[in-house]
Amino acid sequence: MAQANPTQALANIYRTPELWEKIVFTFICLVVYRVGSYVAVPGVNVQAMVDFFQSQQNSGGLLGMYDLFVGGNLSRSTVFALGIMPYISASIFAQIAAAVIPQVEKLQKDEEGRKKITQWTRYATVGLALVQAWGYGLFTESIQGAVASPGFGFKTEMALVLTSGAVFVMWLGEQITERGLGNGASLMIFFSIVQGFLPSIYATFELLSTQALSPFALILLLAVMAGVIAGVVLITLAARRIAIQIPQRTMGRGRMQEASKHHIPLRINTAGVMPIIFAQSLIVVPGALAQFSGNPRLQDFAEYFQPGTMLYYLLSAVLIILFTYFYTAIVFNPVDLAENLKKQGGFIPGVKPGAKTAEYIDHVVTRITLPGAVFLTLIALLPIWISRSVSVTFQFGGTSLLIVVGVALDTLAQMNQHLLLRKYDTFMKKGRVRFRGRQQGAF
Repeated sequence: MAQANPTQALANIYRTPELWEKIVFTFICLVVYRVGSYVAVPGVNVQAMVDFFQSQQNSGGLLGMYDLFVGGNLSRSTVFALGIMPYISASIFAQIAAAVIPQVEKLQKDEEGRKKITQWTRYATVGLALVQAWGYGLFTESIQGAVASPGFGFKTEMALVLTSGAVFVMWLGEQITERGLGNGASLMIFFSIVQGFLPSIYATFELLSTQALSPFALILLLAVMAGVIAGVVLITLAARRIAIQIPQRTMGRGRMQEASKHHIPLRINTAGVMPIIFAQSLIVVPGALAQFSGNPRLQDFAEYFQPGTMLYYLLSAVLIILFTYFYTAIVFNPVDLAENLKKQGGFIPGVKPGAKTAEYIDHVVTRITLPGAVFLTLIALLPIWISRSVSVTFQFGGTSLLIVVGVALDTLAQMNQHLLLRKYDTFMKKGRVRFRGRQQGAF
């Protein structure tokens, strides 16, 4: 079947009212989110904060990664400085609770229980936002010249303003999920990362014009980025298919449903980008403790964990692989999958239904998780190593590319589903009209 050209695809989107309205609504919400990125918190010297973050941009710390995910709002001390991250953290805690607490797992299996978990997630978002906002107030006061009037009043104001901003961003993300296109939280992180591409491209040409960046280094970086993007697309779409068979069944009014063969797609990268985030969050702990404690011995010890050292690369690789298995075990439950398959009367050829099926699926997932973990390790560390090897003054992260490509593929898949559903509805309506016309002609 011939592929539609981009012009025809855009025309099809415009001719689908429901999809077009979702896209427009999503765009408006993202514009509102972007406008809030220019409203600074009262009492903060924004330039002092920007200068501090620029001096720390190559440290690879948690603050730099957080600032990337919120679109630079943290470094500019805006009302959306916390962004969607408190809600993301609360959602992760809810997933972990469902995996280790049987009562929460039971709530997830019915509609009312999921509503309760969603409400608890919102409450947890408010609590996390308050703690993070208070900590950000303390952090801002520690930067020389960043706060005109430090004290309890400033920290209280910072906590209220940033918590209100985080709650509004959470509400905005939920509106995108319910009434727009795609997952609201993921799209906000996607938008925050993408909006920083244009300044980075401009800065790259500035370095090239001043010969601070050689053409060879630029070509090498572009080649690595192209390879990373191709690899992300490949691993994101890659899946191990397990064949299943559904036997013949008797339906209502004596009808028989024929036996059919299907497959269960088990994704190679089930954990997504979360193992990289967990690993980087842990590896910056020694540096953060050394910075806040001021202990010279601890600061010397933290130097071994800085990006570019062999210990940093080794420890990051081990943590990413471990967290890949850990998070995959949280988000994927082979026992539930085997039970649902048994209820539908399906089975894997050569495997007994029930516990044996769950063991088989768990064994397959364990085997395919390793290449996914190795890929995540390369995505996280290879760009840093390349950037430092060619001695450029900036570095790009494979983490951001992984998020951008993953969210883009998911959003495009949802758009295709809307278009296919629209074509199916149109086809069914035309079929009913033709059938009625034939009936009228028969009489």
